[in-house]
Amino acid sequence: MEPITLLQNKKIILGVTGSIACYKAIDLASKLTQAGALVDVIMSDAAQRFVTPLAFRSVTGRPVFSSMWDLDEHVRHVGLGETADLLLIAPATANTLAKLAHGIADNLLTVTALAARCPVSVAPAMDGGMFEHPATRANLLTLRDRGVTVLGPAEGRMASGLTGRGRMLEPADLLAHVRLALAKNGPLAGMKVVVSTGPTREAMDPVRFISNRSTGKQGLAVAQAALDAGAQVTLVAGPIHAPIPYGAHTLHVETTQQMADAVLEAIKDADALFMVAAVADFRPGKTSEHKIKKTETDEWGLAIGLEVTLDILSAVKERRERTGFPRVSLGFAAETHDAFEYGRQKLLRKGLNFIAVNDVLEPDAGFGVDTNRVVLLSSAGVVEEMPLLSKTAVAERLVHHVAKALGR
Repeated sequence: MEPITLLQNKKIILGVTGSIACYKAIDLASKLTQAGALVDVIMSDAAQRFVTPLAFRSVTGRPVFSSMWDLDEHVRHVGLGETADLLLIAPATANTLAKLAHGIADNLLTVTALAARCPVSVAPAMDGGMFEHPATRANLLTLRDRGVTVLGPAEGRMASGLTGRGRMLEPADLLAHVRLALAKNGPLAGMKVVVSTGPTREAMDPVRFISNRSTGKQGLAVAQAALDAGAQVTLVAGPIHAPIPYGAHTLHVETTQQMADAVLEAIKDADALFMVAAVADFRPGKTSEHKIKKTETDEWGLAIGLEVTLDILSAVKERRERTGFPRVSLGFAAETHDAFEYGRQKLLRKGLNFIAVNDVLEPDAGFGVDTNRVVLLSSAGVVEEMPLLSKTAVAERLVHHVAKALGR
């Protein structure tokens, strides 16, 4: 797992209470640690009946706490609660939720929750009708009213064999929630950001289309980096087959015209636009309503007549000159030769603040790979010439420069 810049050296308290979902908490602790967080685990007595402290110590490399009565640190709960960036209780049983709602502090975890000055999240896990019981619902409502974030639960099969709502969210989903919670005070907090990604497709018939090799990886990385910076992100995504970053408002499109409509609507009050999508520049001059057969070549011919699609960035430029939005715009120029010069011309022609130029024929810097080599230009010249980096690292650099342009 690649380290996550946002989580580097962040202090997270992971509270673990007595549920069979404790085994998932071990995986969660491991994922958080691999991402770069400093994870302090507090276990209830009941949790230790399911898994041992050694399991958590093995994956975090840090001590595991459980007792309020250890003589070496009689105010441990204050130390943990005062220095944490986030308290996440996962799994959170109905019993622990009831204690938190009523301010009962009878173990190290619940007393730490009372002392905590950081955001608190809970991931409920319980069986049968316990989650639907009025008492549990009332306790969760009380916690929400106090600012506690309730994550899940999910529906599915539970330990009893019953199916219903009560399963703890999966560790990967909880990691995404942690990421979003820690980003709330980032440099783009309160800012509206639009990101386009992926290819577009222009149909020849119901089976065939014209497109390109884009997989959307760089655009998805930019959307995640903007989320990590605290932005409200609208993602306009062409046809891609990759997970969408949690927290992004996603608009799925297929054609260039659909992408243009979605982008122009989304930028009405946007602070920044990252136009990362590899938009199809051409489309067939005519489209068949049924699959074209080889026997129909007399009608269709073997040559495809093409026409130019809408230039989205030119439309954005026109909108921006009229309304002032988006306040900052960044485009991409994926070239195969003379990349720098073509990129510079595109920057000036489209009225962009920045353009990220890359030669897609460079080794490990084209479509479908996890790395990129980018030169970032502004009207003043080269802003940054990046060496070969992961697309995640490239995205973070691009978001940094846009945030700086926005005065953040």
